[in-house]
Formats: sequence, C-alpha cells, structure tokens
Amino acid sequence: EVQLVESGGGLVQAGGSLRLSCAASGFTFDDYAIGWFRQAPGKEREGVSCISSNDGTTYYADSAKGRFTISSDNAKNTVYLQMNTLKPEDTAVYYCAADPEGRCRPPYDYWGQGTQVTVSS
Repeated sequence: EVQLVESGGGLVQAGGSLRLSCAASGFTFDDYAIGWFRQAPGKEREGVSCISSNDGTTYYADSAKGRFTISSDNAKNTVYLQMNTLKPEDTAVYYCAADPEGRCRPPYDYWGQGTQVTVSS
C-alpha cells in the first residue's frame, strides 16, 4: 500500500521556522519525485517545492525561494521541507505528493493527508 505521511506542522510566530517531513512507503522511493503543495482557506492549491529523483533538481515557487529548502533522505524514504522566516501568508495545509515519472510534473499519483501550518503575526 502506497502511503505518504506528512508531519511537522504547527503554530509558529512570524519569522519562525518549521521543518515538515514526508515519509513515503509502498513504492520505490528513488524513482519518484516528491513535491510539496499547500492550500489556504478559500484559495486554490499551489505548488511550493519539488525534488526530482532523476537528477536531484529542486524547484521552488517564487514565494518559497530564499526561505524554504527541500531535501531528501533516501535511506529513510523521507523528504523534508525546511521553512524559515515564515510569514502569515504561509498559513495553509501542506501536502506532499509523489510523481512516478520523477520529473516534478503532474500528474502526482499519490498524496498525503496534509499537515496544518499556522503562522501568527
């Protein structure tokens, strides 16, 4: 059974940091790209970052550049999203998703249940 489980969300003050984790199981982790997405209330889901399994290339949305860092620990089948200098507008449910082509492109076949990040001003 394929599973993606996010953790690490919580409540933090503006300017603070959080590290999200996405633990994967049930598929060959090294073959997949893992992306982070977020959805705020009343807004559409947006891509935040992705790490490609093909060549390790990382991608960031403009809103994440310079503040967020994505990394992968293949031995643990886990992808991390280090989020620094958080802003209230980063408040959202954060999801990780797996792209079986390994290229950080849709469709993402598998999704986690999400973890809430709330940044207070």
